[in-house]
Amino acid sequence: MSKTLVVVVPDADVLAATVASRLVSKIVDAQAERGTAGIVLTGGRIAAKVLRTVKDLPTAAAIDWSHVDLWWGDERFLPAGHADRNETQARAALLDELPLDRARVHPMPATDGPDGDDATAAAARYAEELKIGGADLPPIDVLMLGVGEDGHVASLFPEHPVLNDTSGTTAAVFDSPKPPPTRITLTMPTIQSADEVWLIAAGPDKTDSVGAALNGDKALPAAHAVGRTRTYWLLDQAAAAKIP
Repeated sequence: MSKTLVVVVPDADVLAATVASRLVSKIVDAQAERGTAGIVLTGGRIAAKVLRTVKDLPTAAAIDWSHVDLWWGDERFLPAGHADRNETQARAALLDELPLDRARVHPMPATDGPDGDDATAAAARYAEELKIGGADLPPIDVLMLGVGEDGHVASLFPEHPVLNDTSGTTAAVFDSPKPPPTRITLTMPTIQSADEVWLIAAGPDKTDSVGAALNGDKALPAAHAVGRTRTYWLLDQAAAAKIP
């Protein structure tokens, strides 16, 4: 049964340092156990700050980056290298400076990829890429999620039909309430397959959604994002102002 833990720290800088330290430890532990680690990245201000902080942590030297699989929870369906893509943000913040195995870095398709602007085909392509070792999904040690002002996670928005999609591991999102309108996302069952899910939020604009989700408002996607063994809510004091 999944256990939920709430960690509250003073501000966004301390939050980034806390998440970065936990991430390094989780990767090191996973590699000690089975030689590899699987991480799902997210986007947003805090996510970028976390990755920049990882780069400066002395303990990160214990990681064998060539045996880390990196995935994304969602992506804005835009050309490769576009400044608004989560992949572009992650590469600039950290990934371009690491000795990664390129075959283990799995960005979601872009509009100038093999499927062109067909988001449905691109989502299906990513679902195929997730199939490692004959399973529908790879081992995921940590799946990180930002929490939106409306309680969305990845590109799963309140009252949007994709939120209730259980037919596959990925989905194309059209008419997103936040720009750009077309996106690719992991589905909620895929999110729930991760060993640990980390929901990360900072700032007063996240106060209402975080409080509502932790108070059990099932209309919010964030309330459904739980890991198989643990779910961490990693918050600064402003975001945590209305938690139970």
